[in-house]
Amino acid sequence: MNILLLGSGGREHALAWKMDQSPLCSKLFIAPGNAGTRLCGTNVDINISDFNAVAGFVAENNVQMVVVGPEDPLVNGITDFLKQDEKTRGVMVIGPDKAGATLEGSKEFAKEFMTKYNIPTAAYKSFTAESYEEGVDFLETLKPPYVLKADGLAAGKGVVIVNSLDGAIDTLKQMLKNKAFGKASEKVVIEEFLQGIEVSVFVATDGKNWILLPEAKDYKRIGEGDTGPNTGGMGAVSPVPFADTNFLEKVKTRIIQPTIDGLNKEHITYKGFIFVGLMSVNGDPYVIEYNVRMGDPETEVVVPRINSDLVEMMQHMSLGTLNEYIPVFCPEFAVTVMLVSGGYPGNYEKGLEISGLDAVEGSQLFFAGAIGKDEKTVTSGGRVIAVTSMHSSMEKAIRMSMENAEKITFSNKFFRKDIGKDLKN
Repeated sequence: MNILLLGSGGREHALAWKMDQSPLCSKLFIAPGNAGTRLCGTNVDINISDFNAVAGFVAENNVQMVVVGPEDPLVNGITDFLKQDEKTRGVMVIGPDKAGATLEGSKEFAKEFMTKYNIPTAAYKSFTAESYEEGVDFLETLKPPYVLKADGLAAGKGVVIVNSLDGAIDTLKQMLKNKAFGKASEKVVIEEFLQGIEVSVFVATDGKNWILLPEAKDYKRIGEGDTGPNTGGMGAVSPVPFADTNFLEKVKTRIIQPTIDGLNKEHITYKGFIFVGLMSVNGDPYVIEYNVRMGDPETEVVVPRINSDLVEMMQHMSLGTLNEYIPVFCPEFAVTVMLVSGGYPGNYEKGLEISGLDAVEGSQLFFAGAIGKDEKTVTSGGRVIAVTSMHSSMEKAIRMSMENAEKITFSNKFFRKDIGKDLKN
């Protein structure tokens, strides 16, 4: 079948790399794609926010499946649009409808959903600019550190954790009154801080049936030792040693099944991926957030561990027959290290030539903010390349990624050298 994958990041390169291996995939288009996805299929210059343009391309190129990588099109209703457009209504779309995407599009909606269906999560309250003073009063009832979340989409950077009450009050003011995250922070969710260790789980669902994919731990902060501001992700590891069978069984019964049941009770059509950010608190899982797509850079370690046919799985997700699909996962460790541009997540240069790619051995490169230009590969974003390595030893996989990360060069390149080291015995 002809498939259109929407997106341009490391997640999309990892998905394209795996989908291209499927005998079910006749032709793969990626819109707009990057320097890596062009090695797996055909990049097409389409603005994925222009749903009419996407639908037109689907119809003109006999596309039978559309896979939506990033969250923005989902939250804005691309699945509904394609299902309602006469030209594309028969096409398989991997991604929830607009109502389902609200799980990520609104932190407040997600918290209300979890409360309604008894899914364990931190206590919270929501505030707007008009209720700013009430927000300050609520902060004064909590113990540090304080967690403030922009209600809407903020490219993975809308969560702020502050250690002092004065700092939390100032952050609330910046978010609500000074619009620190624009429209995304017109409403802010304040919640209690959960003390524990984070892990992300990934679910593929056809709306009724579901499969638990390999879990991962990502590293959000720019600095080593988890210091500095949040980024889109500086690296990831899968599997996660502390997420043992007992813990994952709790995740399945307390979180995933109630989530799927809740979506059905809300009459929400959900055929796609659910990414659940969890905190393990004394061995018990609590939901930090939902995302309605695969994560980035988690996809760069989860997808390489899927040995079975990803396109076949997506086909079953669309057709409602996921119970007939038997996944096969690789037991080895996958470790990805993200190379970023100096200055990220603040201001950074673009268009910097990347060299040393041919020197990489034993690792898979997934391009994120990198494009082809005049026979060269140049940077086009803050997160540039994910270096993923696999080995039966986590320590060896970490070392392979670090060694290959050193071989790739571009001006002001930076990467964290402590990815996965907190998980080693």
